[in-house]
Amino acid sequence: MIFHLNMSSETPIYVQLRNQIVLGIGRGDLLPGEALPTVRQLAEDIGVNNMTVNKAYQILKSEGYIEIDRRHGAKVAKHQKDDKEFEVYLKDKMELAAAEAKAHGIELTQFMDYCREAFGVNEEA
Repeated sequence: MIFHLNMSSETPIYVQLRNQIVLGIGRGDLLPGEALPTVRQLAEDIGVNNMTVNKAYQILKSEGYIEIDRRHGAKVAKHQKDDKEFEVYLKDKMELAAAEAKAHGIELTQFMDYCREAFGVNEEA
């Protein structure tokens, strides 16, 4: 997987890396059980400190997206947890996104098109 990180962004690199991995999982680019690069290898590949990658991996582990085993390294989790807390988090994020869209004059149909596109659903579906 190729990571698209913006080194001059105000968003910390570890957050960008976390987000890119979540996007890869959500889009199916990273499959359950698939091994991720070692912390050292990924840090070298993207040109950051090992601690940056380690922090991203620890966050992903705590969120249930990846599993880390000392002998086998980091892998995409086979099952995402069924988490009511996440549902509340998602609802809050969606409410904020909808409010921002309204404030910028985005109509509901266009907002829903953006949601479908982000979710990977065709218009016909």
